[in-house]
Amino acid sequence: MNKTRGLKGVVVASFVLALFDEGDAADLIHGRDIALRWCSQCHVVTSSQIIGSDSVPTFAQISESKRVDETQLSNFLADPQHSRMPNLALTRAEIADLTAYIKAQHR
Repeated sequence: MNKTRGLKGVVVASFVLALFDEGDAADLIHGRDIALRWCSQCHVVTSSQIIGSDSVPTFAQISESKRVDETQLSNFLADPQHSRMPNLALTRAEIADLTAYIKAQHR
């Protein structure tokens, strides 16, 4: 009886963890969608993108930067002080999704 109860607990815990993993993936997908819609005119936001400005960093470069962590990136996106950067007026959830997507990019 205890083995069955333990097995059921493991199955339930695995299912719950799988749901959280799917939620993380959904956030990255939403972040990618935001990046493609708002950022891809200037930044290279995907590894397959071939057009972008050479005067702004790619998302891969931002992701790999040792000077920019997730908190700094989130704060910047909430209130961009850069004169060429538009005020995107993103929600906190959108900023979190976009930040997660940017930080997941690598060369």
